[in-house]
Amino acid sequence: MKKIAIVTVANSGMGLATTIELAKQGFHVVMMCHNEEKGLRALKDAISQSQSSSIELIQGDLGSFESIRNFASAFQSKFEHLDVLINNAGVVNVKRELTSEGHEAQLGVNHLGHFYLTQLLMNDLQRATQGRIIVVSSGAHKWGKIDIQDMEISRGYNVAKGYGRSKLANLLFMYELTSRLEDTNVTINAVHPGAVSTNLGIDRKTEFGRIFVNLLKPFFLTPTQGAQTAIHLATSNEVASISGKYFYQMKEATMSKLAQNPHLAKGLWLWSEQQISKSI
Repeated sequence: MKKIAIVTVANSGMGLATTIELAKQGFHVVMMCHNEEKGLRALKDAISQSQSSSIELIQGDLGSFESIRNFASAFQSKFEHLDVLINNAGVVNVKRELTSEGHEAQLGVNHLGHFYLTQLLMNDLQRATQGRIIVVSSGAHKWGKIDIQDMEISRGYNVAKGYGRSKLANLLFMYELTSRLEDTNVTINAVHPGAVSTNLGIDRKTEFGRIFVNLLKPFFLTPTQGAQTAIHLATSNEVASISGKYFYQMKEATMSKLAQNPHLAKGLWLWSEQQISKSI
């Protein structure tokens, strides 16, 4: 039976590179993309580069709970299980922006969107022989701080604060979910991909920031290089029994102390559940 993987925001950068590599290894890959036009172009590119027709696109916006529900429903109407979920999406907003539900967008997309998507797909993961969740975090989590009383950063927002906080939230989500997955067939691990040249930091509407990103490209890893650790966690037998770890360059790495704070992890989990319940 062909293994099935979902890659979020798979239309460019590491998401597209991950899609191509998984397809080359025989997976059926579902690309979750916000923009259908860009997604269709990426789908054509992925099929061409992988020489695999076992790739498809399902539109989904991690900044909208309704869209996430629609994506999960569309997936579940076609497939009976899910082997690998790669929570790859990571937005960077210079200015404070909001999701459809009014959450600060970096936390809303990078954490809350993935939190909700993972909950909706958990039964599908448990129906696989072995389900694997891979969370793409970042070394930026080490400067991240979380204030449960001000999750929307209504005061003193800046891009570094917002991004670092969202990447810390990724690891706290992994930390809490690891204990909840004990005695199941599902594992969860996180990845720091390194400094990768992607579209992060480029405004999706105005293209602001693209010139700066292009100037820095020679100093960064390619998306394919950055995706290698996530691919390793998704496919290797070596990590089949490992869960709750943080990887860099295919080796276990050290998380910040805050990322391993059980009280903060539980508090963030409860807050996240409350935000989702408000929208249902």
